[in-house]
Amino acid sequence: MLLQDHETTKSKNKDREVVLSVEGATVSFGDKVVLDKLDLDVYRGEILGFIGPSGAGKSVLMRAILRLIPRQGGTIKILGTDYDKATDEERMGLDTRLGVLFQQGALFSGLTVKENIQLPMREYLDLPQSLMDELAALKIDMVGLAADAADKYPSELSGGMIKRAALARALSLDPDLVFLDEPTSGLDPIGAAEFDMLIARLRDSLGLTVYMVTHDLDSLFSVCDRIAVLGNNKVAVEGTLEEMFESDDPWVQSYFRGKRARAVVLPDGTQHIPGSDE
Repeated sequence: MLLQDHETTKSKNKDREVVLSVEGATVSFGDKVVLDKLDLDVYRGEILGFIGPSGAGKSVLMRAILRLIPRQGGTIKILGTDYDKATDEERMGLDTRLGVLFQQGALFSGLTVKENIQLPMREYLDLPQSLMDELAALKIDMVGLAADAADKYPSELSGGMIKRAALARALSLDPDLVFLDEPTSGLDPIGAAEFDMLIARLRDSLGLTVYMVTHDLDSLFSVCDRIAVLGNNKVAVEGTLEEMFESDDPWVQSYFRGKRARAVVLPDGTQHIPGSDE
């Protein structure tokens, strides 16, 4: 069974609030086209897993959405506003509603965890230091770090602690939409599972919408509500995990049904054993 096409999928989700809308996004580097008229919607409250082959452009799209790299075409609307057409005041308001966790954390090495978390506050808000200290302590506790992590530098943290500190910074301004770039990369299986559960808890408690670039099958199975697959410079397939198993796309079949895939029992009672389809 083929997945529903893009227009049918949009129709199915028409009553849901679109938090992020990408229409016709095109990004190229010289003669190399990475994204070609790509469309994608992200809905309020969901955790979207964005996957695809290595080098296909998963992180490129995220960076284009965040305006960290230029795009050659298309429209990107965040919370209903086209950033390209927004006023300076509207743009600043949008920026405060976004949080970003980069793949390696991207903490500033010369700043403590507390100071890293307070950077967005200093950039966008006018708050007394005492209040920023209280807010930073709240974010540190929220992501499961000990209170004494506040005064540590990134070099004193483990890989898992760096991820959590970077997540605390991403949550600094209480965003509506959070972007996560390979959040479990480099973590051991236990640490990755704990981080996935942290993301799910924060989504539920804070009402976040999460856009997660990942290659981690465990994350897709455990916390993602919907999955979008990048292929041939566009979103080739999108849908639930169950719909991924119904896809005829060769890459999707290999990814979810290959020898390194997970065993899973689908809602219809069908059991999938890795490698059993080959």
